[in-house]
Amino acid sequence: MGDTPDLSAVREFLVGLQTRICDALEAEDGEARFRGEEIEREGGGRSRPRVLEGGPVIEKAAVNFSHTVGTRLPPAATERRPELTGGRFEAASVSLIVHPRNPYAPTSHANTRFFVASKDGVEPVWWFGGGFDLTPFYPFDEDVLHWHRVARDLCEPFGADRYDHFKKGCDEYFFLPHRGEPRGVGGLFYDDLDEGGFDRCFDFHRAVGEGFLDAYVPILARRKGHDYGEREREFQLYRRGRYVEFNLLQDRGTRFGLQAGARTESVLASMPPHATWRYDWSPEPGSPEARLYDDFLRPRDWLTELVEG
Repeated sequence: MGDTPDLSAVREFLVGLQTRICDALEAEDGEARFRGEEIEREGGGRSRPRVLEGGPVIEKAAVNFSHTVGTRLPPAATERRPELTGGRFEAASVSLIVHPRNPYAPTSHANTRFFVASKDGVEPVWWFGGGFDLTPFYPFDEDVLHWHRVARDLCEPFGADRYDHFKKGCDEYFFLPHRGEPRGVGGLFYDDLDEGGFDRCFDFHRAVGEGFLDAYVPILARRKGHDYGEREREFQLYRRGRYVEFNLLQDRGTRFGLQAGARTESVLASMPPHATWRYDWSPEPGSPEARLYDDFLRPRDWLTELVEG
């Protein structure tokens, strides 16, 4: 393939990845199953939303594949590439979110996407984007350390600076400016990735997609049976509100899906089934809830600090 983009190969990988992730999450839940649809889209595209709801372990999860064919790139895709405004495009992606029932099991999100865009008078371009991030409510050092170790290890074959660079990108992207706080403890985030040619970028893209299961499933398995009560549940719902705020106010993927004319139910399938807001609330100093704010909702060198600490 070399430097020639192969959209069909990316689509095939993403459809298989969607199936593997759904199978793994069903196995962890033990009872609930994903409900699936096949939706033909304008111009030859299609989407395969997969949603699991009401499980004993997973309260809600969405793992959606989408192939979009469009005649005009939406603003969310051209804000960093204004020369492509009005251009034609194809995009293939898998986007997922897992909202466990247990407050001690963190929410997690991942996305893998590929764009090919063209416009008269402009050289055709392609790029990859994606990553994964973790949003705990009652964090455990070992979970955050495992999460970032997997992220670092999958990046290492692609360059010594890749993990640090994409970790920084994640910390910067998953940040709520109106709250002045990050959404969670980060992970990896990259966009506009075309450096090194198509083959190398696709290899990295595959590593990130497959790495999500290595990073998340062991954490979910450890925490899904943890004892909890009404206090922990209330805090979980309160912190889920931050997730909703980010998705509706900040997330470029949400804006792209809505601007591209994707089915609204599929775009918003990532929303938690329940969330709450409290007026002017803050956790009691020294409480388990305060530990999230004091120790985890700030940029940190997790791999160094948690090992040495």
